Amino acid sequence: MIEMVIQARRKDLGGFEVGRILPFHARRMVGPFIFLDQMGPAEFAPGSEALNVRPHPHIGLSTLTYLFEGEILHRDNTGAAQAIRPGEVNWMTAGKGIVHSERTDPLKRSAGGPMHGMQAWIALPDHLEETDPAFHHHGEGDQPTYENQGLFARLVAGEAYGARAAVPTPSPLFYVHWEMQTDVRTAPPPGKGAGGMSERALYVAKGQIEVGDRTFGEGQMIVLEPQAEPTVRALVPSTVMVLGGEPVGPRHIWWNFVHSKQDRIDQAKADWKAGRMALPHEDDLEFIPLPDVPSTPEPAPEPPKPPV
Repeated sequence: MIEMVIQARRKDLGGFEVGRILPFHARRMVGPFIFLDQMGPAEFAPGSEALNVRPHPHIGLSTLTYLFEGEILHRDNTGAAQAIRPGEVNWMTAGKGIVHSERTDPLKRSAGGPMHGMQAWIALPDHLEETDPAFHHHGEGDQPTYENQGLFARLVAGEAYGARAAVPTPSPLFYVHWEMQTDVRTAPPPGKGAGGMSERALYVAKGQIEVGDRTFGEGQMIVLEPQAEPTVRALVPSTVMVLGGEPVGPRHIWWNFVHSKQDRIDQAKADWKAGRMALPHEDDLEFIPLPDVPSTPEPAPEPPKPPV
């Protein structure tokens, strides 16, 4: 039933911790999801800098930002400037190149407050890797929801359970947020054998769940076998993200760049280093320099390993 379990690796991004889930050495992607971070949970002190990610570039992917608590102000070089709040979705398509920043609004820093959410990168299919950059924001009303007997579910992106979210996804995928009270039972969207998606996973953002006869806790991703149709039970109140989709093919990933061709990543590196990618108009006084790290081709994905 379970292909493998991935433990989030905690990383300090300058006073703000994230849990890095994907990519993982033994499992680089789940469907088109090539990157997944849990942001926080954190509590920013009044007057602190809070979240302060300077302008930086992307190619070949879409980013999906989704919050449980807090607020992030997004700006990019398409002209978009948009705050995201819990239950909303920021979907940014990098395509042939975009530059954006993610910060706490200066007017809100004085008050401090919580920050907790998820950020995913979705690799674009080959024919869209060089599409024009774009940004879409969707409010709570754009995502279908379900609530009954201790289960709240929101379809953040894609298609699942007979519903479709408003986010313009470029390939078959689903991304669902569950809030489960103790002893609630539910199931992920169907797998390949039942006419569903080829690759699926569950990520426990908070709490503890039971899948089959095994128990999993906060910070663990459970990658399901393609044919598995498990029942998931919450052992305590839990927050779970359910994701999956169809593979788009092998991808190279270096820093913030994702692409099917290594030479295209090398070109993006040169463009950023030479200043050929414009900064956001309202946030153009600083940027994150290109890391001074040698570029080597990404290794081929390793075969699945037994559950751990």
